Amino acid sequence: MIAPRLLQVAALIVLAMMRPASAQAPLIADLDDHLIAITTGFAGADVLLFGTTDGPGDVIAVVKGPVADIEVMRKERVGGIWINRKGLGFQNVPAVYILASSKPLDDLLPVDQRAFYQMGIENVRMVPVSPDDSDLKTFSEALIRAKQKSGLFSDQPARILFIGDRLFRVNLRVPSTVPTGTYLAEVYLVRDQKVVGAQTTPLVISKIGFGADIYDFAHRHSATYGVIAVLVALLAGWMAHLAFRRR
Repeated sequence: MIAPRLLQVAALIVLAMMRPASAQAPLIADLDDHLIAITTGFAGADVLLFGTTDGPGDVIAVVKGPVADIEVMRKERVGGIWINRKGLGFQNVPAVYILASSKPLDDLLPVDQRAFYQMGIENVRMVPVSPDDSDLKTFSEALIRAKQKSGLFSDQPARILFIGDRLFRVNLRVPSTVPTGTYLAEVYLVRDQKVVGAQTTPLVISKIGFGADIYDFAHRHSATYGVIAVLVALLAGWMAHLAFRRR
């Protein structure tokens, strides 16, 4: 039996192909699931991005968000001990940046267009608090390396595959370290080194189950959660002490 979601995917593509040329949008794209549920033991997930175009062309997809302010610290050795000495803050840093394309970006768009649409890690807009800092490049590169190491920034673009001239699909890997929040999947249709069509669709990542209840309680009642955590730790230590005394 074919899964209901796959039937929806097939129906969307068929309807898009049946629409009159005068009414058809240059690009139609969607995700097979707009909600990723994080439960205990979450090890990441794959999201299918699929769609159709109104004719030959190439497709680029960018998944990013939510943004936050981050401070990058540099460690220095003082008296034989490594400590944080200098830091630089960045604003509007996306928690996740995932890129996919049907061809290498260099072959699809010129440098200025890639920068405008934030295509490629080097074009992600991370606003430094001190733009004139002499170590700006060093801190920017360190931030990107940290994101890549944790799997939150794509090292290499995923490959978008075409079926014929119009149908496309790609599996996007969402890492296990992904934070909760609302993300945007931006899909672009490219022809002759120009963006001729675009569509944005949301992706929500949320905790569910018992783990979500604990997470929500810890953030809503942080002081109470801290007291309970200390009491549980003391109780566990006391029970362990009794167990060893009986031996």
